Amino acid sequence: MAHSDSASILVAGNRHRRSSCCRGLDGVTPAFTSVYRSPLVSRYASKEMAYNFSDRKKFTTWRKLWIYLAKAEQDLGLPITNAQVAEMESHVDSIDFAMAAEEEKKLRHDVMAHVHTFAHCCPSAAPIIHLGATSCYVGDNTDLIMLRDGFDILLPKLARVIDRLANFAEKYADLPTLGFTHYQPAQLTTVGKRACLWLQDLTMDMRNLQRAHDDIRFRGVKGTTGTQASFLQLFQGDHDKVEELDKKVTEMAGFKKAYLVTGQTYSRKVDIDSLNVLASMGATVHKICTDIRLLANLKEIEEPFEKEQIGSSAMPYKRNPMRAERCCSLARHLMALVFDPLQTSAVQWLERTLDDSANRRISLPESFLTADIILSTLQNITEGLVVYPKVIERHIRHELPFMATENLIMAMVKAGGNRQDCHEKIRVLSQQAAAVVKQEGGDNDLLARVQADPYFTPILGQLDSLLDPKTFVGRAPQQVTRFLAEEVRPLLEPYKNKMDLKIELEL
Repeated sequence: MAHSDSASILVAGNRHRRSSCCRGLDGVTPAFTSVYRSPLVSRYASKEMAYNFSDRKKFTTWRKLWIYLAKAEQDLGLPITNAQVAEMESHVDSIDFAMAAEEEKKLRHDVMAHVHTFAHCCPSAAPIIHLGATSCYVGDNTDLIMLRDGFDILLPKLARVIDRLANFAEKYADLPTLGFTHYQPAQLTTVGKRACLWLQDLTMDMRNLQRAHDDIRFRGVKGTTGTQASFLQLFQGDHDKVEELDKKVTEMAGFKKAYLVTGQTYSRKVDIDSLNVLASMGATVHKICTDIRLLANLKEIEEPFEKEQIGSSAMPYKRNPMRAERCCSLARHLMALVFDPLQTSAVQWLERTLDDSANRRISLPESFLTADIILSTLQNITEGLVVYPKVIERHIRHELPFMATENLIMAMVKAGGNRQDCHEKIRVLSQQAAAVVKQEGGDNDLLARVQADPYFTPILGQLDSLLDPKTFVGRAPQQVTRFLAEEVRPLLEPYKNKMDLKIELEL
């Protein structure tokens, strides 16, 4: 997938804007009107993630893998010269993509097309390029490198989202707000505690992504059906040298371990594992951004809104939560993509079939590209969330008198009243107040009715304290403090040097 500098993410201090004259990584001007380009690259993804799955990254990695193989084979005694290795190293980046395309058109084989293209610029090394290897040596190992590097890009982004949201939760740890169950007003919570519900899911995603990253191994040097038969033949039956070859190449590629057994490919369950954690993160983001959209409707919390941003072409007053909507839209795509590797893994016959290839060319990059823009957008949202305490307070006042009825009953009993008598009094007054709200569209006047009823005279002086919202939030502030200190901040410690990057978005 070719990278284009037209990515819509604007990293502070490093802006990449769309324009009709923008050029891709290889100097190719994209056709804006006559050729379809994936919006994941042309519109959304970051420069780093778009490059990670680009043709240039892919094919330079193939060449590096051929160099690793040649070096390791040379170290273990095969007749490969320093001059041949140096010649290969000097041409890692000088890929003739036009020649490779012509070769593939003729050979109908992408790996052999690039073997021939590499050999053309490395004539002395031509006899030893790809020596003993199968196509999956470069194909699968490169995919594993891209998956690993993709997680390396995503993890700091997720850490920054968690950091911004943790700061938000800490700031609003004590601010009472209506809690909702069934999207109906329930007991009070705090704005910060609600943010911690989002954070808890994100911290689970953080651990899942890190575990999936750490579990990725190298396919290594395994041959056509995973038996290493070709390499055993090259080394004249020396099993120790074959194992050492696998170890050397694995280390040169930056992996601690290789899979001990493979077919022609690494197990496609690795793809399931990688995309499953991304899909799970997509579910988290969808829930968070849906909550933000609901709260925006209540005018309690809003995502950032630019000074000149237009919410609607027909309704000038609107402030649509378009960033959160984008996250939800892309998160649905991310969640759906996990079904590709699930089905691909299920139908891999014996040592492998090739019906995985076309599917994986799409599903693997798209999952990481989609996760990338989701996290960048969510970071932008969490860096600029706007809270409207007065609106929140008004909503609390509208519902709190009903929620405070138990407190009123207990206060009356302490003042010498009968619980059952008090319960009946409040039941009648509550129904009258509810009728005003539901049938007449008026405000909740239960408190005024209580104050006007002589029965409640003994507790009138306590009403302010009995109706203080902070007495209804339980241990929410304390839970926020403990959760951030014990579970969130320690999780971010490895990324403390990557926290300063801010995200701006072109919408």
